[in-house]
Amino acid sequence: MTFSANLGFLWTELALPAAIEKAAAAGFDAVEFHYPYAQNRAAVKAALAATQLPVMGLNTERGEAGQNGLAALPGRQAEARALIDQAFDWAADLGARNVHVMAGFASGDAAREQFIANLNYAADVGERAGVGVLIEPLNAFDAPNYFLNRIDQALAILAEVDRANVRLMFDCYHVARTEGDILAQFDHARARIGHVQFAGAPDRGAPDLGAVDYAPVFAHIAASGWDQPLGAEYKPGGDTDQSLGWLASLGTA
Repeated sequence: MTFSANLGFLWTELALPAAIEKAAAAGFDAVEFHYPYAQNRAAVKAALAATQLPVMGLNTERGEAGQNGLAALPGRQAEARALIDQAFDWAADLGARNVHVMAGFASGDAAREQFIANLNYAADVGERAGVGVLIEPLNAFDAPNYFLNRIDQALAILAEVDRANVRLMFDCYHVARTEGDILAQFDHARARIGHVQFAGAPDRGAPDLGAVDYAPVFAHIAASGWDQPLGAEYKPGGDTDQSLGWLASLGTA
């Protein structure tokens, strides 16, 4: 397996360029970001060029404090699309493969219609930029009232949007918390998956801790033909370097 370091959780005490260098030194094959927008973009690009690490993706901004994206919020279309434009501008400039369009806290038919409209907008922007679009169900324990919270809900939205460049972010951690059977859900969603992430469950620590045995999970994902880096999106609980023992033990799974 190959792995991508999610620098939204790993080496967060460092500026993003230094964190990219740390990921390369640790042996990661790629990086991904949450919200890089306050960083010096030129310095981030220089670090990516120096390390030659690809960028698997980044997120649209959350919006105001207490929000978790705007794309599914009725009445916020102009703001949501400004955040989409910002994210794709950064993604194209950094050579990122995907943008995760954050839905936000919302519910109901109007929210669903708004989310689909904004995903179609993002698909158009992404096609011009050469960057994919991702959506991700978040578990209701960590993100109560987040609009998108289950795999089948996401698959239904993807079917309605029906754009080749709009795909599912399959986070093993969120699936483990909400739906339990990671392997069954992975197989169910496999044709629409655009990126895979993982963390220990239920505490979102390193993948060699917690209730999920990731050795068979990674082996199953590899056996499906998946050959892209898997995103390590976990909370190290202190020093990131001290949390990386799993790279050796699970990297051969």
